[in-house]
Amino acid sequence: MKPTLSIVKIGGNIIENEVELAHFLKLFSALKGEKILVHGGGKMATALGEKLGIKTTMFAGRRITDAKSLEVAIMVYAGLVNKKMVASLQALDCNAIGLTGADAGTIRSVKRPVTEIDFGYVGDVSRVQIKTLSEFLNIGLVPVFCALTHDGSGQLLNTNADTIASELAIGMSSLFSTTLYYCFEKQGVLSDITNDTSVISHINKKRYFSLLKEQVIAAGMLPKLENCFYALDHSVHKVCIGNMQMLQPGHQNFTTLTL
Repeated sequence: MKPTLSIVKIGGNIIENEVELAHFLKLFSALKGEKILVHGGGKMATALGEKLGIKTTMFAGRRITDAKSLEVAIMVYAGLVNKKMVASLQALDCNAIGLTGADAGTIRSVKRPVTEIDFGYVGDVSRVQIKTLSEFLNIGLVPVFCALTHDGSGQLLNTNADTIASELAIGMSSLFSTTLYYCFEKQGVLSDITNDTSVISHINKKRYFSLLKEQVIAAGMLPKLENCFYALDHSVHKVCIGNMQMLQPGHQNFTTLTL
């Protein structure tokens, strides 16, 4: 039987709230078994960019990353956000190590090709170095990844944190029974976006296609669920979507996705 691994991606609204973040990190540190944390920090990068006179440009909900925006992302993601989380986890006796994909060559990406739009310094994950990550886990380290990868030629690339979490879960599933958690402010996938209690407790692929046809799933949830089922199709054991309370033992009010 494979050992278990939890990969948790934390949403930006929790990161920005110090009280909520502290509570989340306490729950994360208490998770049993091996674990990896993935975070972004886009709103904080936008705020710092504005202070520096650097305008944020978006296309279809995706950030366009020019050279100056990349510098801001590096400062915020790999610096301010990542190191504060690592320090907080260390205070909770969780032996965290802060990483970008460039550290130990853990996550390699390719620069997104220019099609109808040039996203700039944005990376699409091409390889996860599972051997190195498993060695980190085996010596008791807890990797904390920010949303930056590298191309192997010295270039850092801004990379979607949901995608990083999904690709990590897929890569590590050859060695672990992997559960992927997408943790944000909602209780789960909702059947009625105006009702925060209308959580759909379980979605398999058949139900997923039915919900798409019925247009029940809100636009903002569509790319997240695409990531989820892509992960499940590539050997990830289970995916969970909900607020931080789903990390507590016995909590049941969240959405579980399986094939």
